[in-house]
Amino acid sequence: MMRRPVEGEVHVHYGQLYVESDPDSYGPDLVEAFAGQSSGLCGAAIPGTLWLTTGLHTGDVGFTVEVHDHAPPLDPSWEDVVEVSFRPVSDSAELVLWGGDGSWELGLEEIDYRVRYCAQGMDAAHDEDTRLHGEPQLDCYLLQFWPAPPMPDRVVKQTSDMAAYWHDYARTLPPPPTPAERAEAERQARLAQEQAERERELAYERWEWGGRSPSQALRDVDGNVRGLLEFDAALVHAIDAAGPATQRAVALLAARRACEAAGLAELDWIAAGLTAVAEGRPLPPPLDDEAQVWQTLGTDPRVPDRTVGRAVPPERPPFDAPSAGDEVSLPIAVADPTALIVGPAADWAPAPEPPESPAATRPTGAEKYTLRVTIGELDPSLRFSQPHMAIPALLAAAEADPLQAALDAVYAGVATYGENYPALLREAWSRCDGNRA
Repeated sequence: MMRRPVEGEVHVHYGQLYVESDPDSYGPDLVEAFAGQSSGLCGAAIPGTLWLTTGLHTGDVGFTVEVHDHAPPLDPSWEDVVEVSFRPVSDSAELVLWGGDGSWELGLEEIDYRVRYCAQGMDAAHDEDTRLHGEPQLDCYLLQFWPAPPMPDRVVKQTSDMAAYWHDYARTLPPPPTPAERAEAERQARLAQEQAERERELAYERWEWGGRSPSQALRDVDGNVRGLLEFDAALVHAIDAAGPATQRAVALLAARRACEAAGLAELDWIAAGLTAVAEGRPLPPPLDDEAQVWQTLGTDPRVPDRTVGRAVPPERPPFDAPSAGDEVSLPIAVADPTALIVGPAADWAPAPEPPESPAATRPTGAEKYTLRVTIGELDPSLRFSQPHMAIPALLAAAEADPLQAALDAVYAGVATYGENYPALLREAWSRCDGNRA
């Protein structure tokens, strides 16, 4: 039995087309395809791939592919004939045009095949170089497959000068690597790539953490450590190295200074909270209940109406990868799309999807707040409520983990100080008994 998955004319560029069965292949290399062969028209040295040479450089050539159950007889009318062995590396072997411009599924099994490549008119096609639309056909080819055990490649018939040239070229090439050598080369390349990726990721981490790798404690800590990194990475490392007692002192300092800057320090319930932090006791009401905290802040008439500009971190040089090569996925977090947008952006933003479950009933006495989300850089003239920035500093200072308490309280204090945040960072440095790196 015989079938013909390809019959007619196909287009060639640069006198070549291919049979490919590796879905991850980017196309064969000429030297690799013919390495160690005695025939130069059908390169089979790359597993799962065939390189097919034509006389015509550019244009349509006659081309037929046949798949047989047994070795077919050779038609003596063919001028040049070679045979090679071939085994697909997947069940998706295709005849592929140069540059991926087209392909035909061949329906080959993952078994050993003998392949016969027959050519006619190679010299005339080579002399003409290009065949334009409407011009007569110059060369034609037959590619035959049948099941057979692997055997060396061979030249069955040679007539054209083109075939002689390519046979001589193939015979000058060194033998291809053995499967073991190829596997070892791939292993070494993979190890080198993995090492390069590790080095790039470590370099990115050092850049992100201000030029040095973080301790395990900094890697594990929750809260706003990465937010504070943008303002003073060296201070983050200094707080980490200072120990629990100093971390508690830094947290208390940041909470106190934030409340003072916001005009809250003299309020009885705020003062009680600062005293509790200083004495290592739990926060008293209403600070022990987050909902009650914000309700009290919104209803206490003594809370001043103070605002501050946004704290803008200093610029730093962009990440410079240590070496060129393939891009590596770096651990850069990407924020989820905002579900609710209000303010000027609401005019063009899509309406939010309704919740799947009924909305919870608002507690008695709860206040209504408006959420404003800005896309892109914040307006530098935008002002923020200092009391609302200061409360998180006080709450953070009471965290159980002294490192998290210090980092979160200082970060909230930076937001409370706004454009004047360097003053707070200088005081935090003084508590750490450290020097700037």
